[in-house]
Amino acid sequence: MTEIIIDKRYCGPPNSGNGGYVCGRLAQHIPGGAEVTLRAPPPLDTPLDAAATNDGTWELRDGAKIVATGRAASVELARLETASFAEASAAELLTPIKPHEHPLPTCFVCGPARAKGDGLRIVAGPLGRHAHKPVLAASWIPDPNLAAEDGLIAPEFLWSALDCPTGFASNCDPQSTAVDRTPLLLGRMSARIEARPRAGTRCIITAWPTGRDGRKRTADAALHNEAGKLLAVAKTTWIAVEREVQLGRG
Repeated sequence: MTEIIIDKRYCGPPNSGNGGYVCGRLAQHIPGGAEVTLRAPPPLDTPLDAAATNDGTWELRDGAKIVATGRAASVELARLETASFAEASAAELLTPIKPHEHPLPTCFVCGPARAKGDGLRIVAGPLGRHAHKPVLAASWIPDPNLAAEDGLIAPEFLWSALDCPTGFASNCDPQSTAVDRTPLLLGRMSARIEARPRAGTRCIITAWPTGRDGRKRTADAALHNEAGKLLAVAKTTWIAVEREVQLGRG
């Protein structure tokens, strides 16, 4: 059993952990690709127990409550979208959610209210060359304070970087260019890390919706460096919720 504390710096909604970051922390116990399901809002600044179960899965627990479960998984995408760093930077300017409209302005990954070097400040917008199928892109230059002891960006921050862009993508209709602003929370995330970049590496994130089923919305994402090397991929399931639930008040 290992103790995990989600520092308040890594919030998504104001009072709970960013989903991608929390999934990445639990996935550190699982070799290779991993799938993590969030069962409850991850509390901040609270000692949580990460423990292996008899069937080989992992649980993240807050006392008796199961916050998340994780297992080994093969993470393969049906297609892979790419973009140049210049295209990703241009796409950010077209983001459908402007800073003053952002639903979670203090989110560690995408919040515009976070200072540079504190939050990741990843803003995804549509790639102009995709007229009939929605593909979003964002640029990201990891800060040195995200590096692990080996000098490479810690795995949980790669999970984080792939999280919110898929949330933005999930509000795009997979069959058209329509965009909505439904409040969403991450329900499940699978990721496979191919290579971890160093701080200061110019990275590109692409994300695109893959389906909808009732309240569930799915999206995939990829992380490349500027030279086009694949660094990581992710598959996500988002859940449409009421605004008060998104904020942790429901």
